[in-house]
Amino acid sequence: MIQIRKVNNANEKSDICNSILRALPDWFGIEASIADYVQQVKTLPFIAAYDDDAAIGFAALKPHTKYASEICVMGILSEHHRRGIGRQLVTACEQFCRENEIEFLTVKTLADSRESKNYEKTRLFYMAQGFKPIEVFPTIWDEENPCLLMIKAVAK
Repeated sequence: MIQIRKVNNANEKSDICNSILRALPDWFGIEASIADYVQQVKTLPFIAAYDDDAAIGFAALKPHTKYASEICVMGILSEHHRRGIGRQLVTACEQFCRENEIEFLTVKTLADSRESKNYEKTRLFYMAQGFKPIEVFPTIWDEENPCLLMIKAVAK
């Protein structure tokens, strides 16, 4: 049975993030980005999905303002895709927002101007969770990786 839990220990957050991102090279193939996420998550609100005692997915939230928090990074081991775990993690992120009176949840992902079957699935996943595409930033990451900003109003 899958359990969703908050993780507070900085090293545990980093370890979970590191192992899961490295297992997802089709989404996270840039070493500098992985290293950056592994450091960032230490200080961020962090929610993990466990199958028994093994972490199989996670989401880290980056509060930006009193109105909005971002799913800064999220990953689920490929063998656990399409089992509702991502939906559970997004629901937990929404709960974090409600508990902290945050109205909007955002996420950045690869824009559809760059072809990628994996990121097409990612965008469709977020759309199914109620996120709406808001704006494309063509060079926020780099010219090869245009960024799509998506947003969801969090029900109170």
